[in-house]
Amino acid sequence: MSVKTVFIKRHSHAAGKWIYQGYQNAWEKLKYTVRFYDDLSEISNFNEKYYLMAVDGSVIDETKINVLRKSEKTFLFVQPNQFPNPWQQHPNFQCHCPDTIIKQLNEIENVFYWNFAGTHTIPHLNYNKWQKDIRMVSLAYDSVGYNRLKDNKYAYDICYVGGRANNGFDEKYKIMLQYFGQFRNSKRKIGIFINKNLTHEQENLILCSSKICLNIHDNYQRRLNTCDTNERTFKSLGCNGIMVSDKEGYIPEHFPDLPICETPPQMVELSEHYLNMDPKEMEDIKKKYQEWILKEHTYIHRVKTMLSFGLSD
Repeated sequence: MSVKTVFIKRHSHAAGKWIYQGYQNAWEKLKYTVRFYDDLSEISNFNEKYYLMAVDGSVIDETKINVLRKSEKTFLFVQPNQFPNPWQQHPNFQCHCPDTIIKQLNEIENVFYWNFAGTHTIPHLNYNKWQKDIRMVSLAYDSVGYNRLKDNKYAYDICYVGGRANNGFDEKYKIMLQYFGQFRNSKRKIGIFINKNLTHEQENLILCSSKICLNIHDNYQRRLNTCDTNERTFKSLGCNGIMVSDKEGYIPEHFPDLPICETPPQMVELSEHYLNMDPKEMEDIKKKYQEWILKEHTYIHRVKTMLSFGLSD
């Protein structure tokens, strides 16, 4: 009997809610039934074949490990065993899986490790206790949940939609103030929506109807220069096609011809560069990146990548 069911850890708020909704849409598009769980024990009596998406901190005892063993494949999101300071001090950057459990997980063949950025050779960043390959499965565009719909009521010259995302040090908000403050005296129609609790439909319309999108990353993403880009990278390019972003590690590597800015004034300059383009040239750029995202960077692509784990080992 083939696998028909996928269990996904429930994330009810912040970025995780939309990320795993994107995964839900992708699995269902591929004809799987998705069931969300809060605790792995909820799956212990499930007797059909299943795939499991889990996070390391939820595997804390032998009962939970057995749920992973029973799966056809478990895709386990793993955190570093050590993260550079000051971020290591915050629970968001800590591995919460006990060492004794990690040792057992290392021996289970159907458990595959992954995260958004893979592993990098950076001082004080290591995954040394995880003894299997950690695959990089970056974030993506929810091509099922987002539609390219336009409405002039939601159209801006420049737009940004995102959360404050306080990681314990509130660094991202300070970066937002530095960059977005440069637009204070602009005569353009600008829509900056931070923690505005917009509906999914409102966000969709703003991103698709506006001329260009802005993107900002958190301080650890910028300073460590890993491939840990945010989901907004893919939403901006997938929905809109033109994105003006600050610098981190993923965009220059995977979109090498996409201009990025290294300073707040450059964000304004690059935005104006796009807005002053001939409309046909701007539409050509939008089409190029929209098609690129649909070709390589949807959650359907990410699910297919996960399903390939173990096939070539």
